[in-house]
Amino acid sequence: MRLKQLAFAAGGTLTFAVLAIAPADAADTTVTFTVTSGALTITAPAGPVSLGSTTAGNTVSGPLGVVTVTDARGGTPTSDWTARVSSTAFVGPSDTIPASAATYTPGSGTLVVGNGTLTPGAPGSLSAQRIAMTYTGGTGNSQANWSPTLAVAVPLAVGLGTYTGTVTHSVA
Repeated sequence: MRLKQLAFAAGGTLTFAVLAIAPADAADTTVTFTVTSGALTITAPAGPVSLGSTTAGNTVSGPLGVVTVTDARGGTPTSDWTARVSSTAFVGPSDTIPASAATYTPGSGTLVVGNGTLTPGAPGSLSAQRIAMTYTGGTGNSQANWSPTLAVAVPLAVGLGTYTGTVTHSVA
């Protein structure tokens, strides 16, 4: 917008006025875009995550951090998904603790986006892949997160040292 200043003299006082002048021409542009289907993804802390320390014959446990599923597939009528979890064995300097010694507890989930039902899986052993969380009955996109806890029963017969394993979350 162009502005023009005008000066007026009245009774020995100089007064300035600012007048707005409309544009000589204007042009509008119509803008469009398309929202397309996205992906079904899962994220979990990359780690390493330390559960702390314990003595042989006891259990060590702690939080794994926040796991998030994002479903941008835009499903109609529904976009159901199931998140699963599994673990490798935990390998130390001289011994291995089997994945079956690990117990996964998903805790309650939080539905961030969506209108379906979010249901945590039952806590249990990671001797085999298990359900961590399910989402059913929703329409459109969804996003959910939860903060699971992992507990490992350390056998009395294992040697001292740091044990390392990999917990894997997947979604389909």
